[in-house]
Amino acid sequence: MNSFSFLDRADNIEKMKSESFDLVIIGGGINGAGVARDASARGLKVALVEARDFASGTSSKSSKLIHGGIRYLENLEFKLVFEALTERSRLFEMAPHLVHPLRFMLPLYKESRVGMFKMGLGMFLYDALALFQVPEMHERLNAQESLERMPAMQPHHLLGSYVYSDAYMDDDRLVHETLRAANETGAICANYVKAIGAKFSPEGKVSEISCEDEFTKEKFSIRTRHVISSVGPWTDELGQRLLQDWKKILRPTKGIHLTLPKNRLPLHSAVVMAAEKSDRIVFGIPRHDMIIIGTTDTDFKESPENVNTTAEDVRYLLEITDRYFPGAQLTVSDIIASYAGVRPLVYDGSKTEGKTSREHVIIDDPRGLTFVAGGKYTTYRLMCQQTVDHALKSFTQEERLRFAKADTTKPLNKYTSTDAYLEARNSAYLWVEGTNCSEADTHLLAERYGMEGEAILRRNPKNYSYWQLEAAQAIDTTMCMHLRDFYARRVPLFLADRNHGLKIQDQIVEVFREKMGWDNLRVEEEIKMLSEYMARELEWKKQI
Repeated sequence: MNSFSFLDRADNIEKMKSESFDLVIIGGGINGAGVARDASARGLKVALVEARDFASGTSSKSSKLIHGGIRYLENLEFKLVFEALTERSRLFEMAPHLVHPLRFMLPLYKESRVGMFKMGLGMFLYDALALFQVPEMHERLNAQESLERMPAMQPHHLLGSYVYSDAYMDDDRLVHETLRAANETGAICANYVKAIGAKFSPEGKVSEISCEDEFTKEKFSIRTRHVISSVGPWTDELGQRLLQDWKKILRPTKGIHLTLPKNRLPLHSAVVMAAEKSDRIVFGIPRHDMIIIGTTDTDFKESPENVNTTAEDVRYLLEITDRYFPGAQLTVSDIIASYAGVRPLVYDGSKTEGKTSREHVIIDDPRGLTFVAGGKYTTYRLMCQQTVDHALKSFTQEERLRFAKADTTKPLNKYTSTDAYLEARNSAYLWVEGTNCSEADTHLLAERYGMEGEAILRRNPKNYSYWQLEAAQAIDTTMCMHLRDFYARRVPLFLADRNHGLKIQDQIVEVFREKMGWDNLRVEEEIKMLSEYMARELEWKKQI
């Protein structure tokens, strides 16, 4: 596989300065990564710049679900649900190491807005829109059966429940794997490069994107024929930076999530909560490493960089969870961590945040720019395919035919076809000999990386601990530039570990020091950045 390490960043920036491109993509979240993969696979010459770390915005702040969106049926968004369920099936095949089937329970009470009969119709429609290609068909349970399945749930006024299939994922890692796939087909990508302006030809067409290297502060330009904006909640901000006549299109909303230890909330499946009180839905999502509770959905009018979790947000989610699981007696002290993000919803005139459509919008500007905003994480691949199709409208007819399509439904890398993934999970115990990893560690590597887990073990020192292997993998294959980025977006240490991974910080720092050549001063700076990041994410604790 082509290298995509921290060392490649400087080389890629030099290529951006010296070469000309068919497309420059601004934004390194899931849409930017998907567009880069699609366009480069078609044969287009592609450059991608991200102002911060890859996936540092909305793409690492989701509920980490791949789902059709059961509640969108209530808004009659059948097309959106059908597309999402179709893409869900594809993602199971594209990234079986990142997207995992999960059963969801939706309990209904006497005070619920929707009764058992109407919800049953919705469940049948949900399976039907998936063309019945689901991990398991939905089930209807009465109150007693529901409590047998989920004993900790509130029994008072319980009518019954429905159990259906969707999936959970690693959202940030899906971005990194998609970027690696784009890199394999020739896309030139760099993080910490900010797009600060655009230059136009005498004919009024975009000809260059002006950029700034966030490390060196050097300014440079990338020559291009077309520009695609995929910056999510920063769309209006970037639009105004590139085009003087840009008119705002977004209705951003804030969503926050809490993480809990698995033993503090005994969930045998994911649970859909709060459907009876409003058009919001709150999920309780069990994963192998933690439980996620979320999300909120409130209008957010500040810069996306200022989004944070508040004490009010935390109280809201704890109150709902306590209503459904009063026996758990959750308190603030049970919360490991939190994270907050901004959804780049496109304003459609809806009165409430919850009613605002999750459909994506693609805007073509005749000056050679295409903007994509809105949409669901689950449908990113389809969105990106459509975005590249839109961009090609500004190319010649011959070029449109030559770059007509590429197959982006195939696995993201050679290690993770479904068969290879299952083989890796079944044979992980064979990798233990001669390494400093336990059998449990190698099983976790197989779970997270498929057959690449073996390659990770082989290409790194045998005396590395598990988390040191993860650090080496992040530096070598995901262009991880900071210690903070590793903790926040490469592994679940901050979110899932009660100590946030600080007990093994010295081990991890040694890998960064060795591979990236950090001196003591740089190490101190990196540790300070990590501490500031964690303090900001958990600032709400001071308010409670």
